[in-house]
Amino acid sequence: MAKRLIRHPAVQGMLARLVALYLRFVWATTRWTLVGEEHAHPFRDAPMILAFWHERLPLATLGWRLLSRRVPQAGGRRAQVLISRHRDGRLIANAVRPFGIDVVHASSSKGGASGLRGLLRILAGGGVAVITPDGPRGPVRVAAPGIAQLAAMAGVPVLPCAVASSRMRLARSWDRMRFPLPFARGIAVVGAPIAVARDGAEAALPAIAAALNEACAQADAMAGA
Repeated sequence: MAKRLIRHPAVQGMLARLVALYLRFVWATTRWTLVGEEHAHPFRDAPMILAFWHERLPLATLGWRLLSRRVPQAGGRRAQVLISRHRDGRLIANAVRPFGIDVVHASSSKGGASGLRGLLRILAGGGVAVITPDGPRGPVRVAAPGIAQLAAMAGVPVLPCAVASSRMRLARSWDRMRFPLPFARGIAVVGAPIAVARDGAEAALPAIAAALNEACAQADAMAGA
């Protein structure tokens, strides 16, 4: 009974609004620092690929708001994140929309290929794509080929990113997802861009994963997480 109730569209909509309100409260009560802002400046009016590990997805929402406010012209664009068409994906889409993030839905029948094509169109138009390379099911911190393929096909480097808070709760999920708490110190890290050659997608994956791990370690250390 409880599961059916949670799946109801009206309940899903209410939950999404509550999540958005909570994230706004966290945003307003957190002292934010952006590290590596200079790495994003060359892309302020050009296509961008931002990568976060799936465990940082709630924090990434706030990280994008910080980046879009600190980097001139980035704030004029909405980020596009690839999400499944599962009901949880719809809830996430409604929750993050107020933070300047829209959703590209991956087809349940065609897998990630349809989502990849959608992100390619967005990048071709000068947009911002957000990827969680180990999502939605893992393994944790293992980058799937899609992000490197996207970067190679679009000719757009990957910016490895991480966000951490001095006050977080870890979920009992496969990736121990981090949920920020209010009244904290927040650190967002943007790493150096990683260019991916047209025929070098597979070879670029270890560098992307290593850069994401480094960004997470730096953000956690600075936040005291």
